[in-house]
This record gives sequence, structure tokens and C-alpha cells, in this order.
Amino acid sequence: QVQLVESGGGLVQPGGSLRLSCVASGFTLDNHAIGWFRQAPGKEREVVSCINSSDGSTYYGDSVKDRVTISRDNAKNTMYLEMNSLKPEDTGVYYCAANQDYGLGYCYLQYEYDYWGQGTQVTVSS
Repeated sequence: QVQLVESGGGLVQPGGSLRLSCVASGFTLDNHAIGWFRQAPGKEREVVSCINSSDGSTYYGDSVKDRVTISRDNAKNTMYLEMNSLKPEDTGVYYCAANQDYGLGYCYLQYEYDYWGQGTQVTVSS
């Protein structure tokens, strides 16, 4: 059984930083596309960042570009999202996801993902 478990969310002041983690079990993240998505209250879920499995390239959503970094530690089978200069509009539930195929070049497409975490709440407020 595949499980993705996020952690690291919480309440942070504007301008602050958070690092989200997502540990995978029952599935090896290495060589597979991975991504972070978020859903703000009353809005649709959107991509934050992802890594393609076709060439290892990364994608960042326009609203977070230059403020977040996606990474993974294959030895720990864990993916991360480092977020800096957080803004109130970054508030939402953050989900990690993984694609089970190889060679994905459109990691920003949500429907490409086979496995999802349960989500972790991030609240940016003073």
C-alpha cells in the first residue's frame, strides 16, 4: 500500500519560512515525477512546484517562483518544499503527489499523479 505523509505545516508570520516534508512508503520516489500542490479556501487546487521524470527539470508556479525550492532525498524516500518570504496568499492545504510512470514531462498536470498525501495546513498570518 502506497502512502505519502506530509508534515511541516503550521502557522507562520508573513515573511517567514517553512519546510514541508513528504515521506513515501510502499513506493520509491526516485526516478518518478513528484509534485507539491495547494488548495486555498474557496479556490481550486493548483500546482506549486514539481519535478519531471523525463529529464529531472523543475517547474514552479508563477505565484511562488523565486520563493520556493522543491527537492528530494532518495535515501530517505522523502520530498521537500522549502518556502521563503511567505505571504498571506500562500495560505492553504499543501499536498504532495507522485506519478508511478517514467518519462513524465508535464509534471504540473494534476491528473498525471497516482498517489497523493492527505495534506498539511499552512497558514500565513500575523
